[in-house]
Amino acid sequence: MKHIGALQAVVTADWSDREPTAAELDAIEYEMPVITAEVELLDAQIATLDRPVSELDARRIRRAWRRVLAARRALTNQAAELWEVGA
Repeated sequence: MKHIGALQAVVTADWSDREPTAAELDAIEYEMPVITAEVELLDAQIATLDRPVSELDARRIRRAWRRVLAARRALTNQAAELWEVGA
């Protein structure tokens, strides 16, 4: 029986050990407004988990949801503009 210990590192290489590429970092930066808006929405929702939702909480959640939608719309419009320029 052959010993394959030397090949083990290649077989079990973990993708999480590598650093993000420049393209991945650019994509994260490009989507950062959406990520930030979604975090704000999540914060507003988490704040209401252990108590009844007041009118102020409901307004905060609605405003955060509108920010998420606006950020997604802006990102989609930017992507469409880039698509038209590239086409």
